[in-house]
Amino acid sequence: MAGAARDAPERPEAEEEEYRLSVCRKLCYAIGGAPNQVAGSAAAFFLQIYLLDIAHITPFQASLVLFIGKASGAVTDPVAGFFISKSKWTKIGRLMPWMLACTPFTAVSYLLMWYLPPFVSGRVVWYLIFYCLFQALTTLFQVPYTALTMFLSTDQKERDSATAYRMTMEVLGTLIGAALQGQIVASAHHSHNCTTNPPLNTTSPTDSWHDSPSYPEPSDSLSHQAKVYMIAAGVIGGVYLLGITILFFGVKEKDDPYALNSDRAIPFCKGLRLTMKHGPYLKLTASFLLISTAVQLEQSNFVLFCTHAANLRNHFQYLVVTILVSAAASIPFWQKFLQRFGKKCAACGISWMIPFAVMLVTIPNLILAYFVAFVSGLSIAASLLLPWSMLPDVVDNFRLQNPHGKGQETIFYSSYVFFTKMSAGIGLGISAASLEFTGYKPGLCRQSNDVILTLKILIGAVPAVLILGGLFILLFYPITEESRRETKLALEVLR
Repeated sequence: MAGAARDAPERPEAEEEEYRLSVCRKLCYAIGGAPNQVAGSAAAFFLQIYLLDIAHITPFQASLVLFIGKASGAVTDPVAGFFISKSKWTKIGRLMPWMLACTPFTAVSYLLMWYLPPFVSGRVVWYLIFYCLFQALTTLFQVPYTALTMFLSTDQKERDSATAYRMTMEVLGTLIGAALQGQIVASAHHSHNCTTNPPLNTTSPTDSWHDSPSYPEPSDSLSHQAKVYMIAAGVIGGVYLLGITILFFGVKEKDDPYALNSDRAIPFCKGLRLTMKHGPYLKLTASFLLISTAVQLEQSNFVLFCTHAANLRNHFQYLVVTILVSAAASIPFWQKFLQRFGKKCAACGISWMIPFAVMLVTIPNLILAYFVAFVSGLSIAASLLLPWSMLPDVVDNFRLQNPHGKGQETIFYSSYVFFTKMSAGIGLGISAASLEFTGYKPGLCRQSNDVILTLKILIGAVPAVLILGGLFILLFYPITEESRRETKLALEVLR
């Protein structure tokens, strides 16, 4: 009877109940990943301007911190995937111990990443060490956390639903991080803090105003600017403990429900080679590494653009909140849209931000800025939801082609995050280096025309080209809604 049930393409009602996830369990799973997004959002929107205008390191040094930090997180991804794939099952699961172990250290490294050390000469080394450590630790959490999607249920609809819950909470986490950080540190970036520029006819490169910072160089960590950033870091660091507690008590990890008893784990190196040869995975990864790089560039340069290029210095925190509220509110819409019209069709929403971002760059207007922020939120929501909703389909497709191997889930998730982080790190490094090349000077109320032009290109032209390139690659993504259903039925027969 059990054999007949296994061979039947439709599961009995009792088994359906086992694979169905309750709303409470989906919420607990979703909340568990929110702290990473809270911290990541604060860093994405504010770390670059913090390094430049508070820590007073040069744009080139900031580019090194951003690039090497992202690269360290990217390199950690395959390493984490390797060790996690070798992990043994414990009483609390195979993935949960990794998340529990790294969370306290992640919170501490995040706090130290925003600390302004009393010394000046080695300050860039301080930020490089703790930003790299933070990126590596978040990777050790994110790889098992995202792979956990595959160990909640084997039902595609339930996984998609859990992913939608997760992305909604992650966008809310992004909103909370940006809102908290923006409101707490806004006083550090008010216009009265910046240095008044000299008359336009001042041409001497040795004038004192050119090198004068907007903020008095703090002699210790008690300066106002440093204190407000530390307060924000302490609040956000504490969110990690709340998130991991809810995840631990609210989510039950299943012991590889996809594998047959006779299946053997695929060795990591072999699994990585097979992953890199899997066509749907390559196309999905190539597409979204371009799109995610575009989103990263928008995030990291948005505050700088509002401050120096659009005369919106006193509105940037509200514009950031508008983007994220729009993104959080639209996640359920995109989930319904992709269920009805398909995931590839939903990708068209990512392109919506392009014309409006170009309009903001060419016509910097306050009302238009809020409208652009709203539309950008819609597009960002689609760009966040789609890859994580499509990746389980790729894993199922791979599993159908390799039916007697297991343990490849973490390889797919870790290598995907590796590529997106590496591309984002390269993009952010080039972005900060471009500001150095064009002569960005911390603290000036008005930057040079070259800097303003660079910010406009980084906000408008570069993301537009990256998004269009990513969407073009996605046209060749072979997994359609029909093939998804066929894969589901085939896996049901296999199981």
